[in-house]
Amino acid sequence: MNTSLPILNISTYKFVTLADPEALRAQLQGNAAANHLKGTILLAEEGINLFLAGPAEGVRAFVDYLRADARFADLAPKESWSAATPFLRLKVKVKREIIRMNHPSIRPEAGRAPSVAPAVLARWLAQGQDDEGRPVVTLDTRNAFEIDHGTFAGAIDWRITKFSEFPQAVLDHRDDLTGKTIVSFCTGGIRCEKAAIYLQDIGLDHVYQLEGGILKYFEETDGAPGWQGGCFVFDEREALGAQLTPLRADAATPSAR
Repeated sequence: MNTSLPILNISTYKFVTLADPEALRAQLQGNAAANHLKGTILLAEEGINLFLAGPAEGVRAFVDYLRADARFADLAPKESWSAATPFLRLKVKVKREIIRMNHPSIRPEAGRAPSVAPAVLARWLAQGQDDEGRPVVTLDTRNAFEIDHGTFAGAIDWRITKFSEFPQAVLDHRDDLTGKTIVSFCTGGIRCEKAAIYLQDIGLDHVYQLEGGILKYFEETDGAPGWQGGCFVFDEREALGAQLTPLRADAATPSAR
């Protein structure tokens, strides 16, 4: 990872009850702006989800500000570096969900699905089975256009166009998952966390989420074994390679839209 580049990019989320998302929106907007950050912060009653970039000292000051709130004390943002800020502006929004699934009964704060660390998944993929000898399937919970930039070799891809389609896709393909160890994954962990809980709720066994998502897998394994292509990110970098750098050399500078 090239830490000589001037712009630090972070992504993180947490499912935690926020009784005051509107008040919090104003506070975070002010602090992020004062630290010269750009990107998106989403707030909802169920938690926080953010993608921000700026000078390293500003990013770290903002993270320290967040962690001073007991609800966010354990945030552990994933980091990458770029030559320019890949966002045009700062947006802080209050939403119904920080990742829309349209299943309000799915409450990760009440109990997460089991997770598998990147190094463990890498071992399972290399040996072709989990540690109990069951076949392992990786289940991509992202949208089809994201998957087209890259995914795990052999990953299940149901060609969904938005995450709210995922529950029905599971019901349509449930029999394909029975009797296997299922590892759901997404960019940073937020979608696959909800997805894994839903898979458990409909009665599937041996379900895991990839801890930290694809970006953490890149950080800890350099994408090997199993990853093919890049990882789409929702900013002007477009897609990152396993070294967490843009695949396109000209992809870091935002354009007005």
